[in-house]
Amino acid sequence: MTYRLLPEWHPQDGIQLTWPRHDGDWAPLLACIEATLERIVVATTRYQRVLICVPNELTKERLAATFAAYQVPSERLLLIVAPTDDTWARDHGPITVVDDDGQRLMLDFTFTGWGGKFPAEHDNQLTQRLADAGAWSCPIASRDLVLEGGGIETDGEGTLLTTEACLLNANRNPTLSRTDVEAQLAADFGVDRVLWLANGHLEGDDTDSHIDTLARFCDPATIAYVRCDDPNDAHYPALAAMEQELQHFRQRNGEPYRLIALPWPQACFDPDDGHRLPATYANFLIINQAVLVPTYGDPVDVAALQALALAFPEHTLIPIECNSVIRQHGSLHCLTMQLPQGTLAALTT
Repeated sequence: MTYRLLPEWHPQDGIQLTWPRHDGDWAPLLACIEATLERIVVATTRYQRVLICVPNELTKERLAATFAAYQVPSERLLLIVAPTDDTWARDHGPITVVDDDGQRLMLDFTFTGWGGKFPAEHDNQLTQRLADAGAWSCPIASRDLVLEGGGIETDGEGTLLTTEACLLNANRNPTLSRTDVEAQLAADFGVDRVLWLANGHLEGDDTDSHIDTLARFCDPATIAYVRCDDPNDAHYPALAAMEQELQHFRQRNGEPYRLIALPWPQACFDPDDGHRLPATYANFLIINQAVLVPTYGDPVDVAALQALALAFPEHTLIPIECNSVIRQHGSLHCLTMQLPQGTLAALTT
């Protein structure tokens, strides 16, 4: 059976979120991150459903009341109690493929907390627990390969975009060569081209250069990417080299990609210890008829929205302030996982 990885712009049933625990890493920022997640839910449920994994029944009841007060339609909200470690659904959520007959399959890759940096036992079991709870309307299949959703981008037509720093990192699959990884990607995702970026990183990023912080497919011919225009910034050399790599990439037909540069926000620093935070406009989320765009209260927020409007002329762009999210070294896309049509069961809360 041959499967194909679906691109993010494929029609969706909904998105998945994982709500933070009161005793987890988000504890000092709990009110802030919950407010951000609430904005994501309210915005998304205008277009589609939202599945939220919640840590306990009390949180489930509270969120049901909160979103009812926000007039979120109950049929667009699914709350399921399950134990979790953290909130990054992009990396512990299922990755959906489709076969030639249109049948969906959710792949449950191994999640190790970005190469063993953080606890991940509960998150690694979450897709199966959601299956046991009846959340999915299609089968799931587990994979031994260590892989996070934020580490891959696809055009939906057999090309995968990724970074060497992540997928070839010894902390993920140390026994696999580049050829081995490509063979696994071909087998699971039906891709026959892998575009490897050798350059590009963000300070404060725990993921070893996830592609969704750097460069994103907007359609099969268009890539939006982070450009640093400050030669005095420490990121400048690597991101300039990454830009050159993108300029040399070719589509399957031999044409260069349409590249859309995203602006460089002012440096953001953690107010407690001063380390730099990974603010990036590349961490946007495509949903049905809309694109949710992370913003940072920066003068170039507007320029980022204008750039992405060129990439998504038929979508509504919705800014979501993400200053609290980058405090834990991710952004908007990292918090979410899209659930393509034919994957989310018709359950009620």
